[in-house]
Amino acid sequence: MPTQAEKAETFRALHQGEPFVIPNAWDAGSARVLEGLGFRAIATTSSGFAFTLGLRDGSVTLDQVAQHASTLAGATDLPISVDLENGYGPDPADAARAVERVAAAGAVGGSIEDWDRDDERLYDLDHAAERVAAAVGSVRALPFPFTLTARAENHIRGTPDLEDTIARLRAFEAAGADVLYAPGLASAEEIRTVCEAVSKPVNVLALPVLGNLRSIVAAGAQRISVGGQLTWVAVQALADAATTIRDTGDLEVLSTRLEPDRWLG
Repeated sequence: MPTQAEKAETFRALHQGEPFVIPNAWDAGSARVLEGLGFRAIATTSSGFAFTLGLRDGSVTLDQVAQHASTLAGATDLPISVDLENGYGPDPADAARAVERVAAAGAVGGSIEDWDRDDERLYDLDHAAERVAAAVGSVRALPFPFTLTARAENHIRGTPDLEDTIARLRAFEAAGADVLYAPGLASAEEIRTVCEAVSKPVNVLALPVLGNLRSIVAAGAQRISVGGQLTWVAVQALADAATTIRDTGDLEVLSTRLEPDRWLG
């Protein structure tokens, strides 16, 4: 298994090469499947992980997330980037501590968002940038190149103001973030406008409305993630099969399956 420093270098190099997809795993098994399918890095999903605990998104603790990061880092040779939500607290020190915890657990990347889940509002721009700067301070103190992603949340929080999104991403870039991310961009034009407004690599959330990966890459994205959507595809397949068994008794739905030994060795 590669060392954490080697994973970190590999992950950093991906952001300097060809655009790539970083799928989001929700547990160790899904991480192993995604590794077996040939992906080169894995992100976590806060909503998907919360689901594995029977919780809603935003309900997990930093302790639980750090343990999750440790589990995934031990299950796969791939670099792991962790969805750190808002850093599990409103203060810059909270964001810094969250990065430190998952780095100690084996992660080589992580994201901090500008959404205050307690007050259900975006942090003021200056405060949001201070939080990113504090996380950057923790990152720079690590003995390997942890890749920090800064998220501007307004497109998925009911205020899709592209001008404000760009202002936030520029502030996060100035604060030292390595990757910039505005989940919820809904057109190639929006993606292109964001990518042309900043100089750091941009992560884009894959959405069905965006059509295909080619259009996202052509608009300037360096990294494409899927958020919790793979989790819900898997859960829907479970629900559909179980519903068929309950309602019809037809067991043919169980014939489509993956062999665990193929992925788990």
